[in-house]
Amino acid sequence: MELNRNSETAEKKINISFSPPDISEEEIREVTDTLRSGWITTGPKVKALEALLTDYTGADGCVCLNSQTAAGEMSLRLLGIGKDSCGIDGIYGSEEDEVITCAYTYTASASVICHVGAKPVLVDCREGSVEMDYDALERAVNEHTKAVIPVDLGGIPCDYDRIFEILERKKGLFHPSNKLQKAIGRVAVVEDAAHALGASYKGRTIGSIADFTNFSFHAVKNFTTAEGGALAWKLKDRDAEEIYHRLQLFSLHGQSKDALAKTKLGSWEYDIVGPWYKCNMTDIMGAMGIAQFERYPDMLRRRRELISRYDSVLKPLGVEVLPHFTEEHTSSGHLYMTRIPGIGLRERQEIIEKLAEEGVAANVHYKPLPMHTAYKRLGFLIEDYPNSYKLFENEITLPLHTKLTDEEAEYVLEKYSSILAGYLKSPK
Repeated sequence: MELNRNSETAEKKINISFSPPDISEEEIREVTDTLRSGWITTGPKVKALEALLTDYTGADGCVCLNSQTAAGEMSLRLLGIGKDSCGIDGIYGSEEDEVITCAYTYTASASVICHVGAKPVLVDCREGSVEMDYDALERAVNEHTKAVIPVDLGGIPCDYDRIFEILERKKGLFHPSNKLQKAIGRVAVVEDAAHALGASYKGRTIGSIADFTNFSFHAVKNFTTAEGGALAWKLKDRDAEEIYHRLQLFSLHGQSKDALAKTKLGSWEYDIVGPWYKCNMTDIMGAMGIAQFERYPDMLRRRRELISRYDSVLKPLGVEVLPHFTEEHTSSGHLYMTRIPGIGLRERQEIIEKLAEEGVAANVHYKPLPMHTAYKRLGFLIEDYPNSYKLFENEITLPLHTKLTDEEAEYVLEKYSSILAGYLKSPK
């Protein structure tokens, strides 16, 4: 699998980035058009992107915000979860409210629980899987549980049938605090789909399954608006316009009119109906999103091609990889996570450094939350999450992005395979 390079190319230093943004002339034109329009904050481009995403995901509605973290937090606030949340019904939650998520994730999945004044409850992942342990989830649900935050790590959907089955079966323990919680009738599912735009589970698009689904459009994500995110919802018998209006209030200081509405003749006056938050998306970001949206199907296809190529070389070597595409789900292909059986932290670091010496940037996803200072201070101990630690200690994430050429992908495989030869045992 030797990469063909002429002498001139061979003298060049190879430098394969981990996850650069895929920005084309289409995004540049859209952003330029917005800058020239004189309207750069939340306006027509954001509204257009919200409509595109609502239709694409099959959600009841969608609000674009400045991050997935903001989207996750606003979901909990809308539900009135936590002592610092005034829900859609104007009723505050309690400091006894609990929200369950997985220990094997990025901090944003859990920090939003702290932001609203609720109690984070972490469960371990299943052995050998990045998904949460659903048996542990079932054990964790109690009379204080108000929501669960499943994490679609790497773009692979969780087992939502299992999650909903657990919550339906245990809804006798559920004590709603307001009308929205009562309408849902069980613990709410607030999906962390930061990685999963474009993924599907049993034929259903992510965004149309959970009560609330929160996407990230950060610079390293498949679909980017530089920073940004979106909150989509699927709520039976609930007025989508009511949800949308409340989220607009939450994301813009509780102001009764956004800037676009105030530009109408004679419409300067507004009210502040709550002392709320500031996390709206700008039209500059929305413009990028509109251009990305048009290109996104091809970008997803390219990720699938790269995953197939990586799998074909690495799986026969005994490298453990994520199941991105199965009969039950289709991944967005956000991360190419690998696990090297039999190695520990020292060997993992050696491999990453050897890849860097060859010009290949690699990463680790993720350091479990109980290993971080903030979560240690909350009382979490990594010893209580053995499966999460096992996943972490031998995980290496390879570059996977739509700027990666076939030649560069072959180079990554060539160097990674060569380096791993000194660490892998021959597969049986």
